[in-house]
Amino acid sequence: MQRSLFLAAAVSLTLAGCATTTGAPARDGLDAVARDYVVLQLAIGEKEEGYIDAFYGDAGLKTEGQALAQASDLPALAGRVRALQARVTPLAATEPRRAAFLSAQLTAAATRLRMLQGEKLPFAEEAQGLFGVRPTLNPLASYDPVLARIEALVPGEGSLADRVEAYQNRFTIPREKLETVFRSAIAACRTATVENISLPSTERFDLAFVTGKSWSGYNYYLGQYRSRIEINTDLPIRLSRAVDLGCHEGYPGHHVLNVLLEEKLVRGKGWTEFSVYPLYSPQSLLAEGSANYGIDLAFPGARKARYEAAVLAPLAGLNGEEVARYDALLDALRDLSTARNTIAQRFLDGEVDEAEAVRLTQRYQLVSEARARQSVNFTKQYRSYVINYDIGRDMVARDVERFPEGKARWQRMEQLLSEPTLPSDLQG
Repeated sequence: MQRSLFLAAAVSLTLAGCATTTGAPARDGLDAVARDYVVLQLAIGEKEEGYIDAFYGDAGLKTEGQALAQASDLPALAGRVRALQARVTPLAATEPRRAAFLSAQLTAAATRLRMLQGEKLPFAEEAQGLFGVRPTLNPLASYDPVLARIEALVPGEGSLADRVEAYQNRFTIPREKLETVFRSAIAACRTATVENISLPSTERFDLAFVTGKSWSGYNYYLGQYRSRIEINTDLPIRLSRAVDLGCHEGYPGHHVLNVLLEEKLVRGKGWTEFSVYPLYSPQSLLAEGSANYGIDLAFPGARKARYEAAVLAPLAGLNGEEVARYDALLDALRDLSTARNTIAQRFLDGEVDEAEAVRLTQRYQLVSEARARQSVNFTKQYRSYVINYDIGRDMVARDVERFPEGKARWQRMEQLLSEPTLPSDLQG
């Protein structure tokens, strides 16, 4: 108890500069702001489990964050966010992109603290505050022509969702073959990536299969160029998910993003703010968007279907002759992806209840009831975070595809992943 009180007093003195809103203290600079930013984000993370997605910085900063959390309630932390924001503003002229990144991250922290204190924000306002993008939501009826197109791809009796589910189930990877298939897929994703992006020789990942999650895959970045990739096996995993998750969670997705940030910014420039990753922040739009677009970058055109048919299907004991048709169906289903945002908005804004959200998910995502419930559970847990997957992907795709196919696109992707990139930096 005495040690906790001492630490609380110490961190209060260390961060005294954050408590003023009268401007930057003497000899203030972005390095000092960045240090206080890390401690403050870690303190917020002590108030909400899962708020911090990754931290691999100085252990002393973690201790200070814990002490600050013990000494502060949520309104006090919100005040510190405002004070730190005020310190960033006059420093923008020195390193504008770095300052803009810190400012956007602090706006997200302020928004999340409002939510943690019980404020209910409309879906679009919440997304704007947390992720820096105000989503454009399409009415669900606008997806009916896509459903009609998919209807022609999977003819037969019963509901379209049941037919699509039954067809996709033909490509389920047997449980005992999951690790072999996934390791092969991740290796192929890595090969495509390292041919175009130079990574540290010591980078690596561990792979684990888990249950009881609302997500299908997760990358836990551990620092020192290491990740733990977890794959959720609550529901049967189809063949296409091996490459999708291998690229998304690994190469050139989350693992590569974090490795480059650590190598180029934390170690290369000493920018300590990038040693912490708050999940509810504009960083996530770039992280999820680039990870999803990374699938197409690593496996452009028909390459993915050819690889799945020639390599992964035999490893899984599946018939590779149907993979091209399966891939065509998946391409069509992608045109339904943004319907998830509309369903999430209607559910979170109280326009429909959970049962209706599940029904709409079945209809407009063409999944089984079990998969629809998992999707709605994800929305209940992560709320407007869902926009980052498809809106983020489309934003990254438009930016990267301004460049000629091939090396130039990989160079642009590497640039986005290794700089303080915000959604507003994405062009196209």
